[in-house]
Amino acid sequence: MAKDLYLKLDLNLLRTFVILSQELNMRKASERLFVSQPAISQALLKLRNHFDDELFVKTRHGLKPTAFGEELMDSINPVMDELSSTLNCSQDFDPADLNGSIRIALAPHILTYLSSKLFHAIRKDAPNVDVHLLNWSPTTLEDLNKGEIAIGVNFDIHHAPKELIRKKVGDDTFIVYVRKDHPIKKDVISPKDVKGYEMANLIIPDWNSNTSQAERVMKSHGLSVRIGFRSELPMAVLDVVRHTDMVYPSTTFVPERELRELRGMKVTIEGNDITFPVIAYYHQKNKRNPTTLWLHKLINNLLQKETVK
Repeated sequence: MAKDLYLKLDLNLLRTFVILSQELNMRKASERLFVSQPAISQALLKLRNHFDDELFVKTRHGLKPTAFGEELMDSINPVMDELSSTLNCSQDFDPADLNGSIRIALAPHILTYLSSKLFHAIRKDAPNVDVHLLNWSPTTLEDLNKGEIAIGVNFDIHHAPKELIRKKVGDDTFIVYVRKDHPIKKDVISPKDVKGYEMANLIIPDWNSNTSQAERVMKSHGLSVRIGFRSELPMAVLDVVRHTDMVYPSTTFVPERELRELRGMKVTIEGNDITFPVIAYYHQKNKRNPTTLWLHKLINNLLQKETVK
């Protein structure tokens, strides 16, 4: 008779296995589980004996799952996530009861535009939490996948991990900003109107790290473009645009106080605005988590108010 691997397994070991499969590092796994590294090693030994497989092998950079380890990880992770969601959503939820910290990652232009409004909205409902608003970075998708960030907001990222839920929270409109006395005097332009002008570009990790959306639009119309300045800081880009003839293809998410010396020109193609969906990202395991759903609704309401102005 085949060995019953379920009935004879301590389910606490599965949680250790899940965290190890995410971190692939004994020290980081021990920190997340708030146990010592020897305790992690002992748990891994029990798992190896139970499944009669090494599960992970050591490499120069940490741990690497075996073929069986990968198969087990793909099978167990969704089940554990579903169990977590079921248990968490069974509780009565009031954000006023929350404490500790909430970590939210935002694309740089959204962070600059929305930080104060979002902070006050969270604190109004949850006065006892510490709010950590993070600039979207090259590790944000990984941090969301590990559960180290509650929710993230960016444009549509096609290479986001399959474990992350993607929910639209609004639309953004393509606007080109120039200094007040810029040679281009129009209020509405087409891509050909900026031909010959250097562009300033805001780097948004995971969305335009290599090629900006403006470059794609220009090239799709057979127009060449030179990116004369790039930065991850919206304020740096705006400052350069104020003092040059550069054009800055951006979004509606620019603080009003920063527009005193700039003009915004709407970009249309065949009479139509260029818009992009704004997406909230969070892990599948949190699809029914009341805190995550509260944050999603709060961010969605804020962005909807801002985009209909």
